Amino acid sequence: MAKGMREIKRQIKSTQNTKQITKAMEMVAAANLRRSQNAAEAARPYADKLKEVVGSIAAGTKGVKHPMLQMREIKKTGYLVITSDRGLAGGYNTNVLRKVMNEIREKHKSTDEYTIFVIGRKGRDFFAKRGMPISKEITGVPDSPTFADIKSIANAAVEGFENGSYDQLFVVYNQFKNAITQIPTIKQLLPMGEVTGGVVSSYEYEPSPEGVLEILLPKYAQTLIFSALLDGKASEFGARMTAMNSATKNATKMISSYTLAYNRARQASITQEISEIVAGANASS
Repeated sequence: MAKGMREIKRQIKSTQNTKQITKAMEMVAAANLRRSQNAAEAARPYADKLKEVVGSIAAGTKGVKHPMLQMREIKKTGYLVITSDRGLAGGYNTNVLRKVMNEIREKHKSTDEYTIFVIGRKGRDFFAKRGMPISKEITGVPDSPTFADIKSIANAAVEGFENGSYDQLFVVYNQFKNAITQIPTIKQLLPMGEVTGGVVSSYEYEPSPEGVLEILLPKYAQTLIFSALLDGKASEFGARMTAMNSATKNATKMISSYTLAYNRARQASITQEISEIVAGANASS
């Protein structure tokens, strides 16, 4: 009986330690979530203004031609997938990886028909383990990223479309709604057919509208990638905060269950000792 009680006490202590860790991780994730939400919201006006300017130029320039605006025969597709470096975030990575895998199985018959750019160790390991074609990878993105942290992969993804390595580019990420809800999203990044319907504005461009478009279109595409990363970061911390909150609640329930079992075992032990004392007294009288 004493051995069983010692084991229960060890389980209680171990679960209490786990609860302290999950509670601390929940608080860290909550703080990071607030920062990530602010960063994602701050990036949207810049992206919206770029879209407005690009749409205005495209709408006001007759016969505008740019590889990033033109549809072409789809022979190969690029996917830029945003995941995290660490786990313990509920279904954050699983959901986005399932989303892109379903898309690939549905649209492609061989690995020659697509290539993958991946941000995050979880995604990198997932695709590498399955022998899928990875053009470029980035891991170790900080919790509060800047564009410089992903500039190389954003440039490579956009340039690959421009030089004809593939004929369309999708970004796959978790769209942030709130701390509980993150929506796995696949969005076409290139070609940018949706920006050509902008309202014509009376801007004057130097050296020419086409020259400005040549500079702005790649920047706009890169900005969309960075915005998706910020959305993904907010989703990651929301998912981690929710997962750690659930883990903390489960630990609390386990501690209550173990404590109840310990008290019952202790009561049984005391009852047994009393019975032995009474039996000994009766035998001696």
